[in-house]
Amino acid sequence: MVNRIKTEAFQNSHVMETAFYLTDVYGPRLTGSAGLQAAGEWTVRTMKEWGVANPAMEAWGPFGRGWNNTRFTAQMKEPQFSPLIGFARPWSAGTNGPVSGDPVMASLEKEEDFAKYKGKLKGKIVMMQEPRQLMPLAKLLTSRYSDAELEAEGMAPDPAQRSAFGGGGGPAAPQTLLMPRPALAPGAGARGAFNREAMEKFRHNLNQFLLDEGALVVVVSGTIADGGTVFATAAGSRDPKEPVPPPSVALTPEHYNRIARLIEKKVPVTMEFDIQSKITEAKDAFNVVGEIPGMKKNSGIVMLGAHLDSWTGGTGATDNAAGCAVALEALRILKALNVPMTRTVRLGLWTGEEEGLLGSKAYVKAHFADVEDMKLKPEHAKLSGYFNLDNGTGKIRGVYLQGNDMMRPVFESWLAPFKDLGANTISIRNTGGTDHLSYDAVGLPGFQFIQDPVEYMTRTHHSNMDVFDRLQAGDLMQAAAIMATMVYETAVRDEMLPRKTLPKAQPVKKAAEKVTE
Repeated sequence: MVNRIKTEAFQNSHVMETAFYLTDVYGPRLTGSAGLQAAGEWTVRTMKEWGVANPAMEAWGPFGRGWNNTRFTAQMKEPQFSPLIGFARPWSAGTNGPVSGDPVMASLEKEEDFAKYKGKLKGKIVMMQEPRQLMPLAKLLTSRYSDAELEAEGMAPDPAQRSAFGGGGGPAAPQTLLMPRPALAPGAGARGAFNREAMEKFRHNLNQFLLDEGALVVVVSGTIADGGTVFATAAGSRDPKEPVPPPSVALTPEHYNRIARLIEKKVPVTMEFDIQSKITEAKDAFNVVGEIPGMKKNSGIVMLGAHLDSWTGGTGATDNAAGCAVALEALRILKALNVPMTRTVRLGLWTGEEEGLLGSKAYVKAHFADVEDMKLKPEHAKLSGYFNLDNGTGKIRGVYLQGNDMMRPVFESWLAPFKDLGANTISIRNTGGTDHLSYDAVGLPGFQFIQDPVEYMTRTHHSNMDVFDRLQAGDLMQAAAIMATMVYETAVRDEMLPRKTLPKAQPVKKAAEKVTE
């Protein structure tokens, strides 16, 4: 069966064709945008063509207001003309036609900075950060894990330092040693390690200050990279109760730094922007689902998935059209082979992931359990496992056990046919920041694969270079073959996948229905 899956995955692959539509045609795919809506509709149509059962856009919500950008031009007009590389940041206003002005440096990194600039920003283009020094590249932008790195990841940590096993409300499994998440600016989404409440409060106050002061346009420098690559995410909030900030732009650091130097030397500078962005009223969002029914009624479910939404600088290729294309391809492979499977195979493509795993959390709450009370729904007992892909275009090198050491012999057996393709690392550790956590939080076996980083951290993650050309066809074919195999093996296995101890309820003290990043 694995040989048949490999043959279909490598000799009749549709994965790059699927990725093309999700990126070049329907990217970017911000939750609440027209691009995401079109991508969801295309995915449902495609699954119907493949003969997948019950394809649908399943609503969840509330999400909040939408944002669509339909025009962006940026240029320096004086002292010399220069086009500027960058993009408009989500949930900020448009300019309502071309606007020109002179830039001022205003380092607004904390609320104590506001008083210094009060009365000085009206009609100005506000450069909000100090320029950062750029250095020549010391290493390649692309990388793959070495044997030594994978061996270290596969070793359990010293139990004297921290328990290796999670579940049951005890200590969580330690985090992965591989591929740390990038450092993100305020408003950067679900994955950064920061105090979310403090970040949201500061952004609210900053945006209100900029509005009150009459800033014309706000400009930030792209984070963590250079060379025309711009990393940035949201400037405002999807919450309809929050202020809509002035037009906000992220520029490549080289262009940002040039303007900053001109200002420092007191050389007159004029900049011009023309940004058309429309904020739509608050509404619900959706997840895309589809399935291959099992041969036995009520025999259980196995799920696979990835997140369909993206940020807006690029077309959301490695984050995460790659994972969606692989999950869809795994589903297509199993449907094309037309093999009997005991359990139903169900696909979930999530939205609102970039704002905090919102779509998968809503799905888990509706179908399986609410983490706040842990009252189990009937489907909780039927789900054998969930497999997720969301770390870029890199090939699968293994799997994180998420503290579930009972899965080790299972995965060792299932990965054995893929050792020659580089996938044989099994890590007891957790990896965070993506949708398998929604399942793990209610005691369901949820797993994310270990993937080669390739350019994820250095070029593509949340950047304007997250585009189709950065996808690696061979890696995605390999990932589709492995994902299809994992799902197939789970669907025909006599027993359910072993589970950790059911976690305790985690009541959350809610603000009054506030929706924020």
